[in-house]
Amino acid sequence: MGAYRTMAALDSDLIDCRACPRLVEWREQVAREKRAAFADQTYWGRPVPGFGPVDARVLILGLAPAAHGANRTGRMFTGDQSGDVLFRTLHEVGLASRPTADSADDGMRLFGVRMTAPVHCAPPQNKPTIAERDRCARWLDAELALLAPTLRSVVVLGAFGWQAGLRAFGDLGWIVERPKPKFGHGARTVIRRDEAELAVFGSYHVSQHNTFTGRLTPEMLADVLRAAAAHAGLATKPPRDGRDGG
Repeated sequence: MGAYRTMAALDSDLIDCRACPRLVEWREQVAREKRAAFADQTYWGRPVPGFGPVDARVLILGLAPAAHGANRTGRMFTGDQSGDVLFRTLHEVGLASRPTADSADDGMRLFGVRMTAPVHCAPPQNKPTIAERDRCARWLDAELALLAPTLRSVVVLGAFGWQAGLRAFGDLGWIVERPKPKFGHGARTVIRRDEAELAVFGSYHVSQHNTFTGRLTPEMLADVLRAAAAHAGLATKPPRDGRDGG
């Protein structure tokens, strides 16, 4: 795979990828069998490309599409409860045009932010293998190369994503601190490759377990998003209660 000149060209090739037999079988099985609540819908059932402007200054890095979320709608973080929390908070801080994301044609726009994942197909039990992650790394590398002129911050969601993300960056030639930075909500590290430098911010994942139990509150997520945006030079809305969101 050579270098891509446009994000549209990259996405066009990505959505036809069949490099991981286990993931292809699973994503297509889910798309055929469906969840009862979505029985009347046509599932995407393919690799899910990144979403957001091609000149983004902040990248949100998840893990992989949800089986009945992005694997259904064809857009990152769209159509499940985790995405509901993320988009609502992005809207709250002024980085998304609307608070809800229901489908790929709902008119959602992100301001200076792009979303992607180290694995672009929905994996069984939300657990891609190392081999699958490594096979998919070429897409992340190509996406980062296109974003490089403007990208300044990366927000990684969850401990697994933090480890997978830093490993992926390391595999792609980025210099990661040693010992490898530990994950924690609000964790921050800087990675470098040639003349490029990215600040990487950690946040607890927007999973139902974390949001329902209060381990991750909207305010906590907003603080991380504001910090990443501030580092990247993006303006955000201040917290409603006047707290210092940085």
